[in-house]
Amino acid sequence: MKKQILVISQYFYPEQFRINDICTEWVKRGYEVTVITGIPNYPEGRYYKDYGVFKKRTETYNGVKVVRIPLIPRGKNSIMLALNYVSFVISGFFWKTFTNIKADYVFIFEVSPMTQALPGVWYAKKRKIPCYVYVQDLWPENVEIITGIKNKKILNAIGKMVDYIYRECTKIFTTSESFVESIHSRGVALNKIEYWPQYAEDFYLPKMKKNIAEIADRDAFNIIFAGNIGTAQGLDILPKVAEILKGKTKKKIQFNIVGDGRYKNELVEIVSSKGLKDMFNFIPKQPAIRIPEFLAASDAAFLSLNDSPLFAKTIPAKLQSYMACGIPNIASATGETEKIIRESNSGLCSLPGNVEELANNIIRLSEMSKEELEKLGSNAREYYEAHFNKQLLLDKIDRYFH
Repeated sequence: MKKQILVISQYFYPEQFRINDICTEWVKRGYEVTVITGIPNYPEGRYYKDYGVFKKRTETYNGVKVVRIPLIPRGKNSIMLALNYVSFVISGFFWKTFTNIKADYVFIFEVSPMTQALPGVWYAKKRKIPCYVYVQDLWPENVEIITGIKNKKILNAIGKMVDYIYRECTKIFTTSESFVESIHSRGVALNKIEYWPQYAEDFYLPKMKKNIAEIADRDAFNIIFAGNIGTAQGLDILPKVAEILKGKTKKKIQFNIVGDGRYKNELVEIVSSKGLKDMFNFIPKQPAIRIPEFLAASDAAFLSLNDSPLFAKTIPAKLQSYMACGIPNIASATGETEKIIRESNSGLCSLPGNVEELANNIIRLSEMSKEELEKLGSNAREYYEAHFNKQLLLDKIDRYFH
């Protein structure tokens, strides 16, 4: 009889998160997988077309059973975002109370908000089954940095919730080694925490260089950013860098920004107000399967994070995607991200917020030969295979389901 994994994830297909692929792989490995998720609305903040409270609340995706519980869309402001978080928990409470699903394990895919873990913890406790949580965002630290909330009573209350979740879970998996120590510092035993880095889906592969319509300026040195355009990504550094670079490089520098998010409109306005539209190319969000095409049409891939102790501990999922595609990295980051880029010799990294250093690194990359850039890209792919191999990582977690 097949073992059944119940996955709790506020985000799932058609939203683009790695849990989509993890669940697909578990089905291939012979598990029965059911996902409890919300109505898709990330990152735009409104329900996707054809989805809603009264339509498409259940479906099957690659053999995965998907059950969507009601939630309020995240909108474009902090009040709507808070309501989005709370509504998923309230719906999850009623779902937990009345569901007839009989799973063998619970797996919680925790990107913010951590609150989404509560229905999974409650269900596992009720059924007396193992409960695993995959921590990608640290709370309450993430709340303080992203929302700016400094009220100690609020942060302490969130901290107590987090401690409850960690205490009730059988095992805690983390996306970075630094997260292990952070969670341990909350009083969680080290043998309960395990580093389990993210991998990239199989379609993230090096592709032959070719032109695509969306990246039309082939004479430029094309730098691509692909993903969520939020405040945490620190993309406000790019217009500042572009001002320094404008007219000072042998090659024109073109920033191709692919994606959507809460900060996009503001970023577009800043670029326009500074007279930098000729250096920026904003491309609508693309299906994940197309991103390798965009990377192959680019010379380097950019990632950045705001300057904070929390983000120094974070490994953005896009880093694995970039490395899997064998493209040189240019980053504005520190900590775990800087360590990986340095160890792999796959690109250049500057400190968050250091505009001059990032500008100089971009100039250095743009002046490298084709062979030098190809070497950085092949280094990235080799490091990916050695440290983020999908099958080896899935084998590692598989032992907890037997």
